[in-house]
Amino acid sequence: MNEKAMRSQRKWQTIIWVAIIIVFTYLASDITNFNIVHGIATLPNAITWIFSNLYVTPETFERLPKILEKLAETILMSIAATTTATVFSLFLGLMGSKTTGTSSILGVFARFVASVARNIPVVAWALILLLSFGQNSMTGYLALFVGSLGFLTRAFIETIDEASHSAVEALRATGSTYFQIVFKAVIPQCLPQLISWILFMIETNIRSATLVGILTGTGIGYSFDLYYKTLNYNAVALVTFTIVISVIIIELMSNRIRKVIL
Repeated sequence: MNEKAMRSQRKWQTIIWVAIIIVFTYLASDITNFNIVHGIATLPNAITWIFSNLYVTPETFERLPKILEKLAETILMSIAATTTATVFSLFLGLMGSKTTGTSSILGVFARFVASVARNIPVVAWALILLLSFGQNSMTGYLALFVGSLGFLTRAFIETIDEASHSAVEALRATGSTYFQIVFKAVIPQCLPQLISWILFMIETNIRSATLVGILTGTGIGYSFDLYYKTLNYNAVALVTFTIVISVIIIELMSNRIRKVIL
């Protein structure tokens, strides 16, 4: 096939995919009774409402200490859920990896756990656990823990699979034990990437913890929900700004650490 024919084929493939997307968008809008034109037309009014209501007043700053306390609770809960999930994910990652796996049954089990925990959203886990544990910090922690477990296990398996097999084979040839191979060959190679995934998970959990907190009545999410339901939009604005600023600071710190370790 010459170059002209290939360009023509890619062109028609692009046209077909664009047409499919347009059809699915139209069907989705029709089924949900969503009017795209009306939605776009209301954007100016929505933006005007945001700037007219979501602003911080001097009186609102009196609530800042309590908001920061709830924000600290959310951040600490996110870090705790991520770090504890990391320990379990590391074991599951070693079990599920083709490089370090010792049993096909354990490998299937590890991948199954990762798939179930990862494919159910954190919000759904929060609702499921809410029925058993009620509205408290434990429910939010467990929801973040399960979500982190699924994501990190999958990430760890792929990271370990990408490790060089030459060092592993060399240690096996010298009669090294399983744990010697893991801690002398596999972990040192994967450590920078593993740390990067952990930092990414902490960032993600801090964002998710806000929504989880609305459901579980804990952390900064509870403050946001409380002020929103009482129509205290100035306090809502302050909560939103503190969340945004904290996420930006943590992301900058994570990026700095990644540059050092990678």
